[in-house]
Amino acid sequence: KAFNAIVYAQGLHTETASQALEMSYAQKVTDEFVMPTCVEGYSGLDLKKDGLLMANFRADRAREILTSLLDPDFNDFDRGASFTPLPPERAAGMVEYSAALKALCPALFPPISLNNTLGQVVSDAGKTQLRLAETEKYAHVTFFLNGGREKPFLGEERLLIQSPNVKTYDEKPEMSAIKLTEALINAIKSHQFDLIVVNYANPDMVGHTGDLAATIKAAETIDQCLKRVTQSLLENHGQMLITADHGNLEKMLDLDTGKPHTAHTCNPVPCVLVSEKAQPIVLTQGTLCDIAPTILDLLNLSIPKEMNCRSLI
Repeated sequence: KAFNAIVYAQGLHTETASQALEMSYAQKVTDEFVMPTCVEGYSGLDLKKDGLLMANFRADRAREILTSLLDPDFNDFDRGASFTPLPPERAAGMVEYSAALKALCPALFPPISLNNTLGQVVSDAGKTQLRLAETEKYAHVTFFLNGGREKPFLGEERLLIQSPNVKTYDEKPEMSAIKLTEALINAIKSHQFDLIVVNYANPDMVGHTGDLAATIKAAETIDQCLKRVTQSLLENHGQMLITADHGNLEKMLDLDTGKPHTAHTCNPVPCVLVSEKAQPIVLTQGTLCDIAPTILDLLNLSIPKEMNCRSLI
């Protein structure tokens, strides 16, 4: 629908962008789910002379639409007999969206190379690591965690669990957490990995729907999954940090407007260390940048100078 709106001006039409949002809100369709809409006067993309600027500075969300507009080999749906991809000289993006799109959509702000990320330090120490997530968060535990690097480090394995094929995740608040947990427990029992990084998508993705009942179900699912993971971890003499990089489901209602709150929050997040050690370990107050040093501390690895933070232990 987005492709057809951009290229052929097909779909919903309104006089202004504000009107498009107001009409959508009136139907209780909030920001994340607003349908692609053309503003009056837009007649489609002139493939012979128009250019394209992708203003999104987050890499993963822009890849699909950019690939459909720019990639000559795209074949996931019929783009129309008259369509020809825009050439690279008429396309640009705020950032580098992927290795495949690098030549098709030149970046206005090329990526900064990051050295001694968590994954690199673990790899350089000769240790093994597993990155595990369902589709919605796969980029977070791979591309993003590795500092914008697509290729795995030496000793790094990756396992993707498919997210459910539903329109919105309030339809299936469990998402793929059960399958993810089974894979995680199997990895723990295998004793093949020194470090396992896993992302549970439910609290964020279901929280975005604004559906309170579904979000409660999502939280209950994660609670049950973490109980199983903790039991397996302790039986296999491992340690685990449980944390998040932002909030969402802890605030489901905007008290000022009385409407559902569907966005991220900036509230402090918990950081819990699970360990079989007899003496309780007290974590100090810290920030997100302290997580990687804490993990390296648990692995008995030195913290590189690039990480100008500290262990929470």
